[in-house]
Amino acid sequence: MKNNARIFVCVAGLLSFAGCSKNTESIRDEGGQTVTGMTQINEVVQEAEFASSLPREGGPAGYFGSESCRLCHEQQFSSWHRTYHRTMTQFASSDSVKADFNNVSLTSGATRFVLSKKDDEYWVHMERAIPPEPGESAPEPVDVRMGLVTGSHHMQVFWIPNGMGNCQIGFPFTWLIPEKRWVPRNSTFLRPPSVDLKPETWNFVCARCHATGSEPNLDRASLNWQTQVAELGISCEACHGPGEKHVVRQRELRGIPEENRPKNEPLEIVHPERLSPARASQVCGFCHSMKWWDSAEGWPEHGFSFRPGDDLETSTPVIRPAQIEKQPWLKGVIEKHPDLFEDFFWRDGMIRVSGREYNGLIESPCYSGGQFSCLSCHSLHKSEPADLLARNRKDNAACTQCHEQFRDESLLTSHSRHRPGSSGSECYNCHMPHTTYGVLTAIRSHQVSSPSVADQIATGRPNACNLCHLDKTLEWTAGQLKEWYAHRIPELAEDQSSVADSVLQALTGDAGQRALIAWHLAWEPALEASGKSWIPPVLAVLLDDPYAAIRCVAERSLRSKWNLLAKAYDYTIPLDARAPAYRELWSEWNKAVSESADQSLPVHSLVKWNDLGGMQDEFARLARRRDDRDVRLRE
Repeated sequence: MKNNARIFVCVAGLLSFAGCSKNTESIRDEGGQTVTGMTQINEVVQEAEFASSLPREGGPAGYFGSESCRLCHEQQFSSWHRTYHRTMTQFASSDSVKADFNNVSLTSGATRFVLSKKDDEYWVHMERAIPPEPGESAPEPVDVRMGLVTGSHHMQVFWIPNGMGNCQIGFPFTWLIPEKRWVPRNSTFLRPPSVDLKPETWNFVCARCHATGSEPNLDRASLNWQTQVAELGISCEACHGPGEKHVVRQRELRGIPEENRPKNEPLEIVHPERLSPARASQVCGFCHSMKWWDSAEGWPEHGFSFRPGDDLETSTPVIRPAQIEKQPWLKGVIEKHPDLFEDFFWRDGMIRVSGREYNGLIESPCYSGGQFSCLSCHSLHKSEPADLLARNRKDNAACTQCHEQFRDESLLTSHSRHRPGSSGSECYNCHMPHTTYGVLTAIRSHQVSSPSVADQIATGRPNACNLCHLDKTLEWTAGQLKEWYAHRIPELAEDQSSVADSVLQALTGDAGQRALIAWHLAWEPALEASGKSWIPPVLAVLLDDPYAAIRCVAERSLRSKWNLLAKAYDYTIPLDARAPAYRELWSEWNKAVSESADQSLPVHSLVKWNDLGGMQDEFARLARRRDDRDVRLRE
């Protein structure tokens, strides 16, 4: 390995792979015969070198691993084992890898990557895809074994050793699980098209929350990493704390009759349900928050000091833009990172990116009462893996545990102004709308709030009413909220009074707003409230959006509800490399409408059947006002 190590530069010179070796050649004796023993030794050495390139499981001090919990807690172990928390990061194996490695060829810039599987090993062959320029020397091809994979729900990200200890850097392609395809890594984030992919380091960026008990162990002088984790993924000790003392003591007590055991002896383990609501939520907030840490915390060197049950604020305070006066340290942070708020928050300080739900929780009026916590709605052991909603907290049950009056159907109807059982009478559709973005989808806000047109105008955040009533204008919503809840009607622009807000968001919004509306244009409750025949032309415009992530969400929405989009459409191909997609789709849609019994279209949508030219003129007028400021949402 040492003699063969070298750096392979790829992806337009931005991603460097180091410490990679060629396939080991057979060693022969003087008679030309293969020395089988030496070959076996080489294989053992290679396996040991590969293992040393991966983060080590075991420790830090006090951690025992989830298997030590299984003997006494089989049921809890089984329910945890089903979750996506467990599979946040895994070693690459047939059990963990969902992606296609069957001789797949991928090209990025000047580099070709050929993926293959050998037994239970996953390999990437990297080679120059285009001839070198005159006088330029091309790097030799390199074979690298992938050892780490992150994700198993929406997508899978793969990692490659770079030779600096066990540092792992990101492979420049991602496997999308719903589509079962490889796409460029950069196309899975909402970031400006002009921003190139920079190498991500698992040991620093992902190990914080995608592993348990992480100690990066960075030597800053040599930039060498010797990362150690208690366990890959989010395991038992991530929520219950280091388990060594608990396990050792329970083993000691195993043979002692219950009546002879010490009374009221501490369990030496954390049970989140027995913590105060605030401390229980901080267990989740350690990962699910936008927080900051001082350099004195020493995260890259030895990991975070926080353990479940601790006060999170003492080590890594959560950033709260709405309470800057209470966080004087934040002023210096913002001076160094002036774009920080824009990358994570709406203008009023509400979090707008996924994975930061704790930020929303603690700003909610429910939380201020002192009894509301993450566990008020979620359960890791008594839920389904997709959303971890506790089985007795679905529908309105999560809210009526406190707001008991709304168990009465007549009071609920009077409050919501929607019929019982409808999506408009589901509390969270109004008070926790999908205004958070991440993993190529819209996600419910975890900051409990109420619909407000004035708030939308002030912050840019779409209101819940128009995310469901896609065919209605802001003026219509303002009128309803005034009539029902005595809201003041804010001053509105002409288009806000005459054009459906969903169309305005799609054509004039910033990239974050466009991504959210692209998802809502196929949200089933919205289609039930607004009709669906008029929506494809709006989504068609977003198929040609400058941002790849928006194109992806629009494509998914169209393919999920309408059979109009050509199979050949590929969201990863930017508009400057292909013809616009919207014209062909408009033509297909116009034909479909002409054959439909229902040809009525909402007037405020600006969508026109048999007048594609007129529709295009009105769409183009609004598109010229599109907010083209760079948006980079750091999910």
